[in-house]
Amino acid sequence: MSATDPPAAPAAPASPSSPASPSSPAHPRFAAALGELGLAELVGEVRRFPEATRTAREAADAIGCELSQICKSLIFAADGVPVLVLMDGASRVDPERVRWELCAAKVTRAKADVVRQTTGYAIGGVPPFGHVTKTRVLADRSLLDHDVVWAAAGTPYAVFPMAPGDLIHHANGTLVDVRESAE
Repeated sequence: MSATDPPAAPAAPASPSSPASPSSPAHPRFAAALGELGLAELVGEVRRFPEATRTAREAADAIGCELSQICKSLIFAADGVPVLVLMDGASRVDPERVRWELCAAKVTRAKADVVRQTTGYAIGGVPPFGHVTKTRVLADRSLLDHDVVWAAAGTPYAVFPMAPGDLIHHANGTLVDVRESAE
């Protein structure tokens, strides 16, 4: 730089609502949702794995946590209307309990195209919030058994940690008991 060159403009500070940088392991839509929720600092806590973590078992093994510390984000159809169910990784959702909670006539697992259309993400990478549509959210109480749970960050390769109460709050979830009972 010569004496006649103008001084460089200072770099603009990062905005908490800015989407993740291209090198962020989080899906850009999910990173933007974190910023909109005032949770931009979580982008730095997203962990990316070289192998997919599409299943709860794969995610728990990659992270090194208990299977029940994984928060699964599952889309069901209640009388044809998508609903998100947040469930711990060691448990299965009982569709009959979901049906009862929603006063629905019929509850089924949503097909892959409905999941992507509703959330904007592929199965195996659906986060608990940051979806393209607003969906009713049911969160199973089993998630509260841990101080921290891990959920998908918008891709099958990325996860993030969060206190379950905070995760349920940011997902606008209703606490319910929809876990399949062991018989």
